[in-house]
This record gives sequence, structure tokens and C-alpha cells, in this order.
Amino acid sequence: MSRRQVLGVSCVASTAYLLLALLTAHAGVFLFEERTRSAVSLAHAPVLDGVMRAVSLLGDSWGLIPLIVLGSAALWRRHRDWATALPAIMLGTWALQWAAKWTTDRPRPNLAPLGFPSGHVLSLVVLFGLAAYGLCRMRSDRAARALCICCASTLLVTVAASRLYLEAHWILDVAGGFLLGLAYLMLLIWIAEMRAGRDEIAAREPLPSLETALSEPATARAPIVPSL
Repeated sequence: MSRRQVLGVSCVASTAYLLLALLTAHAGVFLFEERTRSAVSLAHAPVLDGVMRAVSLLGDSWGLIPLIVLGSAALWRRHRDWATALPAIMLGTWALQWAAKWTTDRPRPNLAPLGFPSGHVLSLVVLFGLAAYGLCRMRSDRAARALCICCASTLLVTVAASRLYLEAHWILDVAGGFLLGLAYLMLLIWIAEMRAGRDEIAAREPLPSLETALSEPATARAPIVPSL
């Protein structure tokens, strides 16, 4: 995917999120959301309650902070710039989700406030997306990349399902978290690709050293015009 396509995906996801935010802010809860909630409630069982609560912790601060620390530690030896940037990126994700929540202020199915968008889904889209992007940049093994993307996608879908199961979000809350997280993720990847492109150009065209510049003939250098 080219840089222009990455930026295009970010713009499309941002537009879709804004339309969805306006829709949910003014239209309330839709009938299909109620039906989805009823369908999910049929799967309720005591054996699943603990599993869903544990899975949901991955998108909470109790799960995100250890994941961020582990990610920064894994990147520290080879990519210190990414290791130091990851906590700042996730802090920006936290600020983004709370700004979006306060703007919409949609009640949850359990009547708690600030349901739209799902912060769990938004945060994990960004974190897992960055992990998949980093692996694709660092490794050429297609099997390893496919396995990483498959595991990240499975965990993301499971966490999203747990939020519906625990009645913490409506299904459009989950969709909003995915769209906003995707828009933010694609913007971050676009910035990273732009910086990588500039670094490659600078590496191919290094600036001449001071010794080289001084060793050039006097006629090759531009004359120095004294200022008046």
C-alpha cells in the first residue's frame, strides 16, 4: 500500500467516523442495536462471564500499560525512536478517545455514560496495528507476518465481542472505536513512511564533509560577496 493510499484510508475512516458520531448523537439507539444486544444476551453463561471480563481487561488500563511497556522494551535495542514514541502515541490515543466520548456523550447499554466510541477497541486497533506494521517493516517472513496479523485480529474481535457481552457498549460504539482507531493508525503510519522516505533520500545523498568542501578548487566554489 502506497503512502497516498494510507492517507486515503485515514481520510475515509475519519469521514465515516464523523458521520457515525453525528448519527448516534442525534438518533439515539437503533432497533438493530437492540436486537444485537438481545442476540448476544442469549450467549450469557456463568462459565463465560469470567472469560469475557478477563479478555476485556486487555483494552483497559490494567492490560494496556503492561502491553505498552513490553512493546517499548522489545523495541529498545533495535528501534529506540519507536520505543520512546510508543508511550506518547498511546497517550495520544487516550486523549483522542476521551475527547470523542465527551463530544458525543452517548449512554451505554448498562446506562453508564460516555459509551461512544469504544475506547477498548480504539486503543487496541492502534496498538495491534502498530505491532503488525512494525513486524512487516522488520521481517520479510510472510508466515510470521501472517501469524502476527491473525493473532492481533483475533484478539481485537474477541475484545470487541466481550464489550458487547458485558453490555458496556452498543455495536455502533464498537464500530466507532474501530473507525477512529483506524483513522489514527493510518495517519501514524503515513507520518512514519514519510519520515522513512526522507531518511532514505538523506542516506543516498549525504552532505559533503568540510574537508571535501575545502579541497575543491577555488573556481568551483561560489565567490564570497562582502556585504555593504
